Amino acid sequence: MAEKETAPVLTDEQLKQLVAEADTGGRKPTGAVAKLILYTALAWSLFQLWIASPLPYSFGILVLNDTESRSVHLAFAMFLAFLAYPAFKHSPRDHVPILDWVLALVGVFCASYLFVFYSELSTRPGQPTTLDLVASVGGIILLLEAARRALGLPMVILATIFIGYIFLGPYMPDMIAHKGASLGKGMSHLWLSTEGVFGVALGVSSGFIFLFVLFGSLLETAGAGNYFIKSAISLLGHLRGGPAKAAVVASACTGLISGSSIANVVTTGTFTIPLMKRVGYRADKAAAVEVAASVDGQIMPPVMGAAAFLMVEYVGIPYTQVLKHAILPALISYIALFYIVHLEAMKADIRGIPHVHEASFRDRALSFLMTVSGIIILAGIVYYGFGWLKDVFGDASIYIVGVVMLATYVGLLKFGTRFPELHMDDPNKPFEHLPDAGPTLKSGLHFLLPVVVLIWNLMVEELSPALSAFWATVFLMLILVTQRPIIAHFRQQGDPGAAVRRGFHDLFEGLVTGARNMIGIGIATAAAGIIVGTVTLTGIGLVMSELVELISGGNLMVMLVMVAVICLILGMGLPTTANYIVVSTLMAPVVVELGAQSGLLVPLIAVHLFVFYFGLMADVTPPVGLASYAAAGIARVDPIKVGVTAFGYSIRTAILPFMFIFNTQLLLIGIDSIWHLVLTIFTAIVANLVFAAATQGWFMARNRWWEAVVLLLVTLTLFRPGFWMDMIHPPYDKISADQIMEVVERAPADDRLRIWIEGEDINGKEVHKGVLLPLGEPAPALKRLNAAGLSLMASGDSVDIMGVKFGSRAAKLGIEQGFKITSIEVLADRPAKEWFFIPALGLLGLIIVIQRRRAGVAT
Repeated sequence: MAEKETAPVLTDEQLKQLVAEADTGGRKPTGAVAKLILYTALAWSLFQLWIASPLPYSFGILVLNDTESRSVHLAFAMFLAFLAYPAFKHSPRDHVPILDWVLALVGVFCASYLFVFYSELSTRPGQPTTLDLVASVGGIILLLEAARRALGLPMVILATIFIGYIFLGPYMPDMIAHKGASLGKGMSHLWLSTEGVFGVALGVSSGFIFLFVLFGSLLETAGAGNYFIKSAISLLGHLRGGPAKAAVVASACTGLISGSSIANVVTTGTFTIPLMKRVGYRADKAAAVEVAASVDGQIMPPVMGAAAFLMVEYVGIPYTQVLKHAILPALISYIALFYIVHLEAMKADIRGIPHVHEASFRDRALSFLMTVSGIIILAGIVYYGFGWLKDVFGDASIYIVGVVMLATYVGLLKFGTRFPELHMDDPNKPFEHLPDAGPTLKSGLHFLLPVVVLIWNLMVEELSPALSAFWATVFLMLILVTQRPIIAHFRQQGDPGAAVRRGFHDLFEGLVTGARNMIGIGIATAAAGIIVGTVTLTGIGLVMSELVELISGGNLMVMLVMVAVICLILGMGLPTTANYIVVSTLMAPVVVELGAQSGLLVPLIAVHLFVFYFGLMADVTPPVGLASYAAAGIARVDPIKVGVTAFGYSIRTAILPFMFIFNTQLLLIGIDSIWHLVLTIFTAIVANLVFAAATQGWFMARNRWWEAVVLLLVTLTLFRPGFWMDMIHPPYDKISADQIMEVVERAPADDRLRIWIEGEDINGKEVHKGVLLPLGEPAPALKRLNAAGLSLMASGDSVDIMGVKFGSRAAKLGIEQGFKITSIEVLADRPAKEWFFIPALGLLGLIIVIQRRRAGVAT
């Protein structure tokens, strides 16, 4: 029986308006005002490209320090926010009211105050004048109003509560009370320093995030989004539940370049959701698959909803390391969602869509092997053919690679013209057959080249993320301008002059759209800076740790569940960037501190990914998740029902943070061989698939209750084999602290020393906790400890900490002068925990046999 669909369907124009109101601004003025907004956005993109490039230092023009560039960045965001976002739902959309012009201009003055008066402010730190205070108070108020328009009330309410906490500290309950701050001190901290609004978060927005959002916008304008969708449909549409599987893959590909889950939903969902419904998926399930896949795009490197660049600053590790740690959880989450839609197709007996030309299994297998072989050969040519260029030609290698990339680009365009052009089909028209996969894939291979340039600059040239994104964006701008005339030349059709003009128009549109996509992110990172500034000014972070410790009673699992729930609540209604800043500022220190007291010593990146994942889960949690409303509008179904179904699908993502907190090998930490890597990846994928089968109630057949329990046990064992081995033998042996020199001397490269410390901190609080001290490259013990920031002296069985270097790794771990190292933990000599994979896989095999037999009897 067909599901009754009562929700109104959203037209293409309404969907575009929904995305605009969330990402780029819902106002559409005409005439000179429209041109002003366009050219201001263009100027912002060009400004960000200029400061990211080497050109300012080459010409000595517009060389700005970090604080000045942050100030200009926020000035652009504030100006565009008041012009592009209406104040209320019923505010005019076709023109800008006088009040908004006033707010925009005053906002520009307040935001650019640090840029205009930078030299004067540097001579009187902490001594604000009346004008300073007026600019600061006005700036905070206007920033909150811009945040209300661009982000909604949740961010404003949260920031307002924290501002109130600064000034009302003495009147708070004893547990969270503090001495408070004067207006001058509070405003100086939040607006006139780099501790608050103009802090690290806004710096990351200006220095990294803008370039990657612009890169994604230009790639989408070039046609890459359509290419990803059509390729996914042509490759997977013929499988069981094929359109749903294509939606997962297309959303993963779009997530590579997108920083917005709602844009991801609308980009891919307008095509995939109607196809999913047509082949037999219930409307709410079709929309929920798209929502779950699009939100998961925020955990997919390299952009990760722009959070990857914030993690670089907050965790203090290179960008490439963030990508390395985040890639496996993201991949297995997507693979599990792919499997969930397969299970849904099995339960409902949903078939795929046939190809125009059906190939035999032999031909498909041969084509697949040839494609894989081609990719492997191409990777080998790139690695071994280009890898030596850096050694032989040094700095000149980048020019040689540039020439090769240009030749490859033209060659791929010529190759692509052998096949039909890709056009976005109307999903509401009859769709009887799929396009052939080969021609579809081959027609747009040149879209992959900018991604290759980005990865080359990051991995081989080892440029900074900002400079890597700059050169990749420049190459992409070249593609936008030239692809149409070159294709017209090779196809011998159309007017070359008109094609060139369309290319420049595409470039203009991409630059403007990229800047408009950044309005909300720029405002979000600035507003989140209020919360960060409050934490550094008042010490509320320590209070949060004490509060969670009190409520959880010191129980580690209760503490982690509490932190997860708090992150879920804090993340509701916030965009990805603000979401991550808030939860990492407030909750990451809680996990680190209380985990250390309970013996849970994990790298900081694991903690930040833990809070990030649960903050993101708010995007699919009803009733706030805006992505669910967009998908529901396309599917014509109740958005709350979509949100509930999507949340059920996203449980597979929610289990991952708990697993990688206890088993950091899932973040590719502690992998010591290629076979260990393969085993880790294989078991992690199988574990998430088994978990999906257990929670969806279907594996080879419908699960019985005891089979679901067994599948969950298998999941636990494959994800965390140490859970069982730790019951037999502890993973670490404690040894005396006076052996620290020998342990440090023997430790391999990049090892982490597990030490237990105790003492009294500067606040007079007794501290007893464990820390993981990074040791870096092999060297004599004293040199490694000095590099970590520690000076030690033996004192009987313990070791006194005589000095801690300011800003060192030891200082960031909370180690203070006067503490004692009481003991060291070293790996115990015990059987490998991976032996427990064997009984787990045996149990899984038994369930497979039982269910296959039952499925065979049923048929």
